[in-house]
Parts: sequence; structure tokens; C-alpha cells
Amino acid sequence: MANFRVVQSDSDLKPYAAFRVARIDGQKAQTFKAFYEQMARELKFPDYFEFNLESLDELLNDLDWLDDDKIALYITHSDAFLSQEKNEARKVELLNVLDVAAEDWKWVDEEEEGVTPRELVILFQPGDAFTALLDKEDFAYDRAV
Repeated sequence: MANFRVVQSDSDLKPYAAFRVARIDGQKAQTFKAFYEQMARELKFPDYFEFNLESLDELLNDLDWLDDDKIALYITHSDAFLSQEKNEARKVELLNVLDVAAEDWKWVDEEEEGVTPRELVILFQPGDAFTALLDKEDFAYDRAV
């Protein structure tokens, strides 16, 4: 199953009832700064979060401050998401960080000492620009089930 999944509306979130859903409103996350602020608030990032891609990557691959073992990042208004950022390469880099973090969590062994296995998925409302970027960069995505 792909790490990115399309959800048409909140009613498509029913299969994720057991997940901690971090809602990222694309209309309020049109810049990286605003996105990082929403992520920090929604996932209660520790104070050492540096509001940059490296720090985001580090925290998404840790998550030990959360009690939840299933986390869904839910991007609404996806066409507005990062729409004020003109550097497409940075957007792709962010999508890579999200995709790799979600994929890496699939391979955490329950027997690894000191690491709690997690599940991370990225849900998004469909939007032409967002979907086109995923397609152009060959990111796999599924319809939520």
C-alpha cells in the first residue's frame, strides 16, 4: 500500500479512527514556515524542533514523545498547500521526507531495543496541482480504503 492516500472528505477518515490525525490545512500552510508551525502544533513536537526539513525528518523518524503508535498526516485543501513556495524542488524534498519516514516505519522490528513500532500515513484531499506534482515525481498514492 502506498504511503500517500487520497481522501475525498472527513467521512473517508473512518478507517483511520484508531490513528492520531494531524490535520494540516493547506490554506493555512501556504509556506514552509506555516506548515512547520502546524506540524509542531498538531504533533506536539518537542521544543528542540528547528522548523526546517532536517529537523522535521529527524522527528518523523523518532516520534517517541507520542503515545500514539498510528499517526496520519491529513492535508486538506491540498492545492493551496505550499502554494506560495515557488521552489518546486523543496516541495519534492518535503514529499520525499514524508514518504521515506512513512516507509521506514513499516520496517521497524518490534524487537528493536528502545524503538516503539509506529505506522505513519499521509492522507490528502485531492487537488489538481498536488496530484500533478505527485504524478510528475512518481510518488505512489492510493485511494483510502
